Amino acid sequence: MKKLTLISALAVSLILVFTGCSSNSGESQATDSSAERTFNYYTAEQTKDAIENAEDVILLDIQVEEEWEAHHIKGAIPTHAYPVKTDEEKAKLDVVIDDLQGDQPIIVICPGGAGGATRTIEYLETKGIAPERLFILENGQSKWPYEDLLEK
Repeated sequence: MKKLTLISALAVSLILVFTGCSSNSGESQATDSSAERTFNYYTAEQTKDAIENAEDVILLDIQVEEEWEAHHIKGAIPTHAYPVKTDEEKAKLDVVIDDLQGDQPIIVICPGGAGGATRTIEYLETKGIAPERLFILENGQSKWPYEDLLEK
């Protein structure tokens, strides 16, 4: 009987480890890991429309300086903070914090629309920027299809 109870307890433990204990209601949930969190996105088309319609959005570009010089979306604020891992890279975001005040959406533009962007959002949240204002350009600068809206 003792052996069966131990096996049952082990099985339940393994199930909890592999399935987790949280519910998924479809809302963004802040957790300790970016991999477990959902983020809000603007597609390239939504971003293009926002630019062309002169919507009040902030384009925050984190590409390194060489990539920024090669191509960036017109009107974007350069930070050169990519990959936003070190204190030095995060300090590059601190320089533009005053430019991010308000209530308009902030679209983070990173090379691929992944890790650097998620780290940027997480850092900006620690600086008091509301999560509902923060978006990632889906697929990043590397997949931006609208050449006419680029500066080179």
